[in-house]
Amino acid sequence: MAAWLALCAGAAVAVAVGWLLLLLWRRKRPSAAQSRRVAVVVLGDLGRSPRMQYHALSLARRGRHVAFLGYPGTKPHNQVTCHEHIQLVYMAEFKPWEVGPKVFQYIVKVLVQSAQLFYAMMKIEQPGYVLLQNPPGLPSIAVTWLICLLRSSKLVIDWHNYGHTIMSLTHGERHLIVRIAKWYEECFGRLANHNICVTNAMKEDLQQKCNIRAVTLYDKPASFFKETALSDQHTLFMKLAKDYPPFQAPPIAEPALPDASEKSAFTQLDIGSGNVAHRTGRPALLISSTSWTEDEDFSILLKALEEYEKYLCDGAKLPALVCVITGKGPLKDYYNKLIAALHFRHIQICTPWLEAENYPLLLGSADLGVCLHKSSSGLDLPMKVVDMFGCCLPVCAMHFRCTRDLRSF
Repeated sequence: MAAWLALCAGAAVAVAVGWLLLLLWRRKRPSAAQSRRVAVVVLGDLGRSPRMQYHALSLARRGRHVAFLGYPGTKPHNQVTCHEHIQLVYMAEFKPWEVGPKVFQYIVKVLVQSAQLFYAMMKIEQPGYVLLQNPPGLPSIAVTWLICLLRSSKLVIDWHNYGHTIMSLTHGERHLIVRIAKWYEECFGRLANHNICVTNAMKEDLQQKCNIRAVTLYDKPASFFKETALSDQHTLFMKLAKDYPPFQAPPIAEPALPDASEKSAFTQLDIGSGNVAHRTGRPALLISSTSWTEDEDFSILLKALEEYEKYLCDGAKLPALVCVITGKGPLKDYYNKLIAALHFRHIQICTPWLEAENYPLLLGSADLGVCLHKSSSGLDLPMKVVDMFGCCLPVCAMHFRCTRDLRSF
């Protein structure tokens, strides 16, 4: 039986190698039309990959035809979905079976993702360049490198962070999977034609530890991140009030004659004149966004809110708070349970998921932004802070090595 399996495996490898050599022999030189096509690749939710969305938009606005590949889930911004030069190419997200050892589950996931990505990239028109987000780089770097080899394309890796440092938060630095992922990133990362990264510190680290030359390309807020007009704030608050009680106007203690105004927790509209104003005694609006992962400890914020509540209960002249934490991720249910156990009188917390068009509007309406990203490598920057800066929103953030780079924004 073992000999039969070995024979089958050998035959499969021989066929794969022969097919690969045939494709290499038949590949054509890149044409002028090919050089105007770019594949932007994310092995993740396209709607939750803002930097790659901006890359796709920037390339499309400069006349390139962009195939934007990734998983469905969150809807990208309308400017991306509606652009005539951007084609969204979705792959079905694979959820591994929860049977067997974790290592086995991970291997199966990597193999399936490799096949999905290979098929999707072979299906699109031949690109001149492939722009790949890392992390996640396993298995995307190796697969896209192979595709570029077969289709005479150039591979550009956009280093947002290191995948192995993110994995180490869960498994520890000495875990076998983490060490394999580190070797993999360093080895296959060198095969790219070009590399870009998010900070100068990451550029230096790539050069020193991986012998990879990269160019720093700082994140910039998109044009739609700006202060929100008061009338647009009111429209947004009234929309959110339908689903989230913290945005609803507080109930009137005693019955009164109806007035000609429409109210949210923060604003009121005079229906007769159409004027919008802030409500007297309105709460302050605090906002944070997160992917609910291990590299953001939201217990820090919850403890700070408990201290704030104590000050208010002791008679401090401070506004009540509405704390909005947006995003999706694996630890959301865990933190929602912690939030549900809190019993505040002056603070309300909600954890909505916002559409791509509403998120910039809410940032531009807030009084304070909070960022608890602490970076698994210490080398990347939280893009959410850049977006908050675009909205002229003051930010409280965790300090680590690269936060000084934010002074340039």
